[in-house]
Amino acid sequence: MTTPLLVADEVWVATTTADRITPSAHRQDVRRAAALPDRRAREFLTGRGLLREALAALRPALADADITTDPRGKPWLRGHPDVGISVSHSHRAVAVGVAAGRALGVDVQHPAPSVTATFARRLLHDHAGRIAALPPARAAEEVAWVWTVQEACVKASGAGFTGRPWTIDVPPGARTGRWGDYRWISLRDRSPLPLSCAFSVPRGPATPPGAHPPASEQT
Repeated sequence: MTTPLLVADEVWVATTTADRITPSAHRQDVRRAAALPDRRAREFLTGRGLLREALAALRPALADADITTDPRGKPWLRGHPDVGISVSHSHRAVAVGVAAGRALGVDVQHPAPSVTATFARRLLHDHAGRIAALPPARAAEEVAWVWTVQEACVKASGAGFTGRPWTIDVPPGARTGRWGDYRWISLRDRSPLPLSCAFSVPRGPATPPGAHPPASEQT
């Protein structure tokens, strides 16, 4: 899915593995990577590389734009707050998203071999019993799908971990839903790895950096 896939109105997602991406050579990306440990720098540049490829395909005029971050680490295109962007890494998997007129969050996860009952309850709450009878690997995969939704939601809101993603109610097996002013989609039929995105529902400019809705609001 290296070519951006339209998953909702004005929302695109692309994903691949690090070995299939040309790392970004953008001057400002390289400068920012130079301040990171080697492994993190490689991850950073592959993510930026895929994001710039997606921008080149969707909004060519923005492919060379400066990608900056707000104080909580949410990426933004400098001078283009109307375009939501997001990047996620998990082992060698990389996913990015681009959205016109919407705040956006994307998350990809490599499932663990298994998960403890305690961890499953922390993320699934009253739904945890629905995966208790599954084989360990299948249960871990389902937990990973849930976690990608929860992470994508707080990335879209800009709250990150302060938004307490584990409190967001996501039923196992669900493919779409709402969280406050955000809609989320799990790409279960389109990605071999757990991959989800979340985006603001109202049309208009993406939320400017530093302006975050109440992360505790849920529906």
